[in-house]
Amino acid sequence: VQLQASGGGLVQAGGSLILSCAASGRTFSNYYMGWFRQAPGKEREFVAALSWGGITYYADTVKGRFTISRDNAKNTVYLQMNSLKPDDTAVYYCAAGVNRFWDRIREKGYDYWGQGTQVTVSS
Repeated sequence: VQLQASGGGLVQAGGSLILSCAASGRTFSNYYMGWFRQAPGKEREFVAALSWGGITYYADTVKGRFTISRDNAKNTVYLQMNSLKPDDTAVYYCAAGVNRFWDRIREKGYDYWGQGTQVTVSS
């Protein structure tokens, strides 16, 4: 499956953004989906995951502010980001996994990755 992330940009602290990740190539509903991010000089970290059945998981740093969702009819997963902070500045990546959901918070739990979209939050 091919993943194309979009929706990043520059936003002031306290603002909101919606990231989208469009999938193509195979049956989208067969995958669990995740979002990760990588800030300058840091390792890529887990942000959110969404199971086939719609169960969501979040990193503690974004819980209550970010929401992951999917629209299987549009082959798209979203990341609604509210109350953004400068610490949220990073390149955000979407990912799709097949059969290692127990590793959903780790990169090795995913088989396919999008190209990343930059999110910059100014103070």
